[in-house]
Amino acid sequence: MSLVRPISTESLRLLHRIYHSSRHHQVRQRAHCLILFAQGWPPYTLASLFSVSPKTVYNWLKAWNNRGFAGLYNHPGRGRKPMFNPDQQQQIYEWTQASPIQLNQVLAQIEQQWSVRVSKATVKRVLKQMDMSWHRFRQGTSGQPLYAHYLEKNSS
Repeated sequence: MSLVRPISTESLRLLHRIYHSSRHHQVRQRAHCLILFAQGWPPYTLASLFSVSPKTVYNWLKAWNNRGFAGLYNHPGRGRKPMFNPDQQQQIYEWTQASPIQLNQVLAQIEQQWSVRVSKATVKRVLKQMDMSWHRFRQGTSGQPLYAHYLEKNSS
């Protein structure tokens, strides 16, 4: 594959700088691949060098052709999308404030209200994003029962 967008000496200098100083591993890897490709390394050799498939190397080269330096970076919106929108997260927060000891009640309300089954861990992650923390109180010498609940981080 020949590059439609040639790599000039200025671009090579900038690619070297990106390769040495970018804080993103994937960007450094792609810049390094482009530098080696400009030096005449074939894509299949680059694929084995970077431990990726040849199609990945071709995708990197294609991204360089289409978008230039912006092609080194990932598009926004990658990864799993949130399960709850901000209004639903606020509602979960309010339900947890109403019954901080019983997270099972919050799970039941989520399923009843939105017909979505989620785990306790998912609800805990949502609450953690909303700056709440989990506190467990152990049984003391007075024989009081063991319980746990959520509190706002700034109130603890």
